[in-house]
Amino acid sequence: MHIPVLLKESVDLLVWRTGGVYVDATVGLGGHTKGILERDPRAFVIGIDRDPHALKLAEENLKDFEGRFCLYQANFRHLDEVLKQEGIKEVDGFLFDLGVSMLQLKSPRGFSFQRDEPLDMRMNPEDKKTAYQVINTYSERDLVRILKEYGEEPNASRIARAIVIYRTKKPIETTGELVSIITSLIPYRRGRVHPATRIFQAIRIEVNEELISLEEALEKTPKFLKKGGRLVVISFHSLEDRIVKNFFKRHTDIFKLLTKKPIRPTLQEMKKNPASRSAKLRAVERI
Repeated sequence: MHIPVLLKESVDLLVWRTGGVYVDATVGLGGHTKGILERDPRAFVIGIDRDPHALKLAEENLKDFEGRFCLYQANFRHLDEVLKQEGIKEVDGFLFDLGVSMLQLKSPRGFSFQRDEPLDMRMNPEDKKTAYQVINTYSERDLVRILKEYGEEPNASRIARAIVIYRTKKPIETTGELVSIITSLIPYRRGRVHPATRIFQAIRIEVNEELISLEEALEKTPKFLKKGGRLVVISFHSLEDRIVKNFFKRHTDIFKLLTKKPIRPTLQEMKKNPASRSAKLRAVERI
């Protein structure tokens, strides 16, 4: 079951007038888009997602709202091209729900360290770069860099060295092999964060160019937001949140902050949907 994170809070902030046009830059299975369309019976939503499988499911989930939305397979860093194709010059709001989706975590694409699967991690299966390529072809120096930058991993040098040594004997082909390399250096202790968590996050971010895409996409939003328009972003780890926070700080001349502190899920939501526990919502209004 798909449970959109911070649904009421995000829709409350995003939908500020009737008959608005909104961009759901990470439409996923359509949960937030459905919330927008239900809130305002005259709203229209342009949904963007890089995952073609998610878009098929979103179309099915939104079938009751036919004619009030359109879906595009694209990386949200190209949102300007999508809007140009749709013939839209300004919108009433953008919504970004960042990170990997539960659909992707449960798909056999190597996003999860809890199953033994091929090293893939592509959000868009048509993209060229895979986790296999990152793990087996990146230099030790580059592996250290991404593990430090994208995983904030204190043992980055040790883990990168172990990967390089292992792959001299044979390519590292599955998530299970990678996990065994990591846990041989840092054993998993019950009740603690699994030592593979940061490593998998770093590789996934590198494969999908998530942080670069986020920076590019955010910089394109002011051009299309009309006066009074809202930009709402839900992030799930400190790297994403830092980019969003810094972007808002850089543009105090065009944005009014709607959230002095990030909005967090309630205890009730976290209990119902544990995946929401790290979510932070920040929002601004175009002035």
